[in-house]
Amino acid sequence: MTKVGYREGIIYDFNKTHEPIRKIPAGSTVTIQTYDCFQNQLQSEQTEVTAIDWNKINPATGPLYIEGAEPGDILKVKIEKIDIGDQGVMVVGPELGVMGHALSKMESKILPIRDGHVHFNDLQIPVNKMIGVIGVAPEGEGVNCGTPGAHGGNMDNKMVTEGATLYFPVFAEGALFALGDLHAAMGDGEVSVSGVEVEGEVTVTLDVIKGTSLRHPMLENDEAFTQIVSAPTLDEAAKTAAVEMIERIAEKSGMPVSEVTMLMSAVGQSEICQIVDPLMTARFVVPKWLLEKLDVSFFE
Repeated sequence: MTKVGYREGIIYDFNKTHEPIRKIPAGSTVTIQTYDCFQNQLQSEQTEVTAIDWNKINPATGPLYIEGAEPGDILKVKIEKIDIGDQGVMVVGPELGVMGHALSKMESKILPIRDGHVHFNDLQIPVNKMIGVIGVAPEGEGVNCGTPGAHGGNMDNKMVTEGATLYFPVFAEGALFALGDLHAAMGDGEVSVSGVEVEGEVTVTLDVIKGTSLRHPMLENDEAFTQIVSAPTLDEAAKTAAVEMIERIAEKSGMPVSEVTMLMSAVGQSEICQIVDPLMTARFVVPKWLLEKLDVSFFE
């Protein structure tokens, strides 16, 4: 199995002009080492948050060139395993997150991770490992790793975890895949602007799907298929995610859009991923049991 360390190369934006650090065959399984979102600069609460290099935020390890991936294809990313470090960090501060208006200074908190829990003062928070930044090179100009979009990026979706499979539209030759910004725990919304930020390693299997395309990323797990969309407002992101899912199910099932819309209103779930990045991210979740009864298969 291929292993890629962050010292081989990191990016601060997803960009089709980046030189890949590795070329790998489609179908390969790769373990990717990542910094935390602060590039491991905050290791102690004695470190002034304002003193770190804020140009080194949200580094993603990569990019990886997947052989055979061409614009118009789909990159399939199966998350096999996430391993995280034994210490996380969170920050708050002025103009950050939903409470930035009420905060007068930057603060950080170092959080030990042991026995499957994040230790926050006397509280023990169950670990729910997930990936904040994951995606491919976008179609046009580069996009900062802190911003989500149709290429993926900083979606901060807690469903991006072990066992999930992501499907990304491919915009550049080789896809140019990268990931970073792991969290030991993060709630929907990521309201402070940080989850429990942590370094670690992610094992993924990368494959290419020909003959079909996407406009925005999708996610599959054991229970559901999910459409993910990022947009300037949460309203736009949520509505677009629902529309794209409804249109896709109508196309695959042959049912009228009107009836699919009724079904989605009955069983589909519109959910928030994050509300603190330069673009907002929402998801629309449909249970697999319904898709199976409709004989709908998205990628076969």
